[in-house]
Amino acid sequence: MTTRSVSRTAASSMVVAALALVGVQAAGQTASAAPKTAASVVTCTAANTKLTVTEVSRPINHLLLKATNTGTKPCYAYSAPFLRAGADAQAPVAWNEDSTPQAVVTLKPGESAYAGVLTSSPDGEGGGTEKTLGVIFADRNGGATDKEKTLNLPNGGVFFNSAAAVTYWQDNAADALTW
Repeated sequence: MTTRSVSRTAASSMVVAALALVGVQAAGQTASAAPKTAASVVTCTAANTKLTVTEVSRPINHLLLKATNTGTKPCYAYSAPFLRAGADAQAPVAWNEDSTPQAVVTLKPGESAYAGVLTSSPDGEGGGTEKTLGVIFADRNGGATDKEKTLNLPNGGVFFNSAAAVTYWQDNAADALTW
């Protein structure tokens, strides 16, 4: 009986040692499989993206804002864009907090992000027809990144009222227009 327990103890020690060795080898393989230098990702700004705004037929009273990465590095489209409806706007268009995606939208060069813009609602107050839309990207901390890019609104102008809101950046147009 003593012989068996020594044999089992010795065998289990060898198994533990073998597993430890395999773990060390696997860790070495994982580390060597990682890229030597990760591609640096920058924040999307007016300088490294092309912005367009279009009117959509559905849902009504909506615009689609599209940001396409024109840079050579991937960029993060953080949060939602800061929008100024018209040159005389006193405050940015509200962010639709319900549209927060599960992760920050990352755009490889040539890829696009989308934000849906609700321009008005019967529940809103006041308002007027605006000819331009000012766009500023958000940074990692939710602040403004850089200079505003001013876009001309379709059809010579779009009606905005106090119900106006913009979604967070989405990786496809359908999700941006869901809100």
